[in-house]
Amino acid sequence: FSTAIAITEQPVSVSVPVGYSFTLRCRAQGCTSLQYQWFCQYQSDCRLIPGATNQDLPIVAEQTQLYTCRVNDLHRNAVFSDWVKVEVHQCVARGLPPRLWRGEPVIVLNPSEQRVEVGEPLQLQCAAMGVPAPSYQWYRNGNLLEQQKRKKLWITHTKVSDSGTYLCCASNSHGEHWTNAVDVHIGEQSQPASLCCTSPSVRRKIALLVGNNRYQHHPNLMAPMRDVFELSHLLEHLGFQVVSLLD
Repeated sequence: FSTAIAITEQPVSVSVPVGYSFTLRCRAQGCTSLQYQWFCQYQSDCRLIPGATNQDLPIVAEQTQLYTCRVNDLHRNAVFSDWVKVEVHQCVARGLPPRLWRGEPVIVLNPSEQRVEVGEPLQLQCAAMGVPAPSYQWYRNGNLLEQQKRKKLWITHTKVSDSGTYLCCASNSHGEHWTNAVDVHIGEQSQPASLCCTSPSVRRKIALLVGNNRYQHHPNLMAPMRDVFELSHLLEHLGFQVVSLLD
């Protein structure tokens, strides 16, 4: 007969504000009755959680930690669940998350505009809360960046072609949310004010594009973001200086 223990429901990572209450869940099947024991790890210290012997582990978020659950049967077989991360945001703006939060992604850190020299490293950073923890996908000029799937976008040696408008999508099973779009300038020196003034005979053409992606009484839309990027490229080819905004 088989004495294997099979975990049928793994706990999932979450990203929550400090003080938030939630529950980690682990479910398993075996040929005998099963016993559960939860462990947590902070930095390099891994310890058993006293009294945490149920399938569900209630948590009040205090600090970022890792958790796993050990499942034993009566034949001394044991398996461990996946390690999951409980990421706790200590400083969250008032009003976040929304009062009736269901766990959908909420952006708590937007990337900032960057100016770097050619060959220097580029780092953009964002963060979002979510239950389960959001996954991330970065875009440049509306185009998906296949390798950039973390909170931090990192390019070790930048090229002029890395210039552009960047933003990141945070998504989980409840939906998605986009960061602000920011401009990255590679190898462009800021000019002194005296050189920035053009001749009165040269008129600058400026276009302001606003794409509304989120509505109070309507599902979020995807098309406005793509439309803004596509239209901005067209206007830039026509000699316009384009300022694009989302939401």
